[in-house]
Amino acid sequence: MSERPIIGFIGVGYMGHGMAKNLIGNGYRLVVKGNRNRQPVESLLAMGASEADTAREMAERCDVIHLCLSNSPEVEAVMEGEDGLLAGARKGLVVIDATTADPASTLRLAGALAEKGATLVDAPLGRTPKEAEAGTLDCMVGGAPETFEAVKPIIQCWAGNIRHVGPVGSGHKMKLIMNFISMGYAALYAEATVTAAKAGIHPETVRDVIGSSRLSNGFFDTFMRYAVDRDRDAHKFTIANASKDLRYLNAMAAAFDTVGVMAPAARYYFAQADATGAGGDYVPMIADHVARLNGIDLAEEVKKPR
Repeated sequence: MSERPIIGFIGVGYMGHGMAKNLIGNGYRLVVKGNRNRQPVESLLAMGASEADTAREMAERCDVIHLCLSNSPEVEAVMEGEDGLLAGARKGLVVIDATTADPASTLRLAGALAEKGATLVDAPLGRTPKEAEAGTLDCMVGGAPETFEAVKPIIQCWAGNIRHVGPVGSGHKMKLIMNFISMGYAALYAEATVTAAKAGIHPETVRDVIGSSRLSNGFFDTFMRYAVDRDRDAHKFTIANASKDLRYLNAMAAAFDTVGVMAPAARYYFAQADATGAGGDYVPMIADHVARLNGIDLAEEVKKPR
């Protein structure tokens, strides 16, 4: 890898825009692939980025390419086909996949890149678009130790907490574990808050009691900013994406013969909410879905006097 590699970026949405902006800010030449939402693309072009028409062209022009997409089918669509990354891949190319993806797909694509002399590093993200813009995301990296050391200076442009967790695929496996915990929290907090409301305990009282105890954590605070304060932007991660991540997590658990009831239970809430048209809502809004299942309106419960 050259001292100052040319970097490509596919997926400049909520998270990707801030990451790409920070790469430019750290002096890297950036190539972006446009999509239907032109606003973040035009923003980056105004900062000095250039644009590639196809993933294949990007692979031919760049030394390192970031992917920050919604799911594995989107990654596969970018990688495969006559205009995909694999068609333009060459020896020495590194693909950093920041998508929360299916590890089985990741390993298959890593093998296909290796046949071209290229390398896949899985580097999924933690935290929110706010930290992406600030360059302080969490990142868990899967790849060979020498590859990790080579790409670490690039990842440091947009991440503040970076962990090498093992070989290729390990980053995506760890990210699914992380999202299992966070979505499990969301399902637990939603059901607990609704149960309390039905038992006559105000949602704000739940927040005050739990929030001032050893059970409090950052995710609880964010969740309650919506459940109680009705801040729609408290955690901008969609129920559809949460449902997808829990589907991948349950598939991974099954592949390793894991016996469990918590992962299927968490998936149930999010899959049901997604199936009933709430997929575009954000994760803390699962509290409203659970409330409706129980015949109450959580927003109205919040308005009641304590």
